[in-house]
Amino acid sequence: MDIILIQDVDNLGAKNEVVKVKNGYARNFLFPSKFAIEANGSNLKQLEERLKQVRKKEEKMLAEIKTVIAKLQEAPLKLGAKTGTSGKIFGSITSLQLTRAIREQRGYEIDRRKITLPEDLKELGSYKATIEFGGGHSTEVDFEVVAE
Repeated sequence: MDIILIQDVDNLGAKNEVVKVKNGYARNFLFPSKFAIEANGSNLKQLEERLKQVRKKEEKMLAEIKTVIAKLQEAPLKLGAKTGTSGKIFGSITSLQLTRAIREQRGYEIDRRKITLPEDLKELGSYKATIEFGGGHSTEVDFEVVAE
């Protein structure tokens, strides 16, 4: 029996995938658990429509990601930090500080957990951080740590 998966099912397939299973497995487990629906003509048309909408949404998100990446790479961000006389920072720069700088200087809200900073941010200078947008899209952002 051919079925359309509504959710990801371990060892069977991913959401919106058409798979072939035994009749009893489909009727006794997958259908009552709302993991799948029967792959008949109308359900297959609905699946095609859903996949079209998903592709449109992904294209729109990809275009938005590209504009954000272009905006972030325009010029280096400036981060202020309190320093001692030797140019060493009191404490260190965190992804939260970089997120705030992006919001204030570029106008974009980026989740701090998607930002990877270099390990040794203890001195003034220029650095690069990596921002992961998901789906294999990432960018490097230049930022400069300056004394307050």
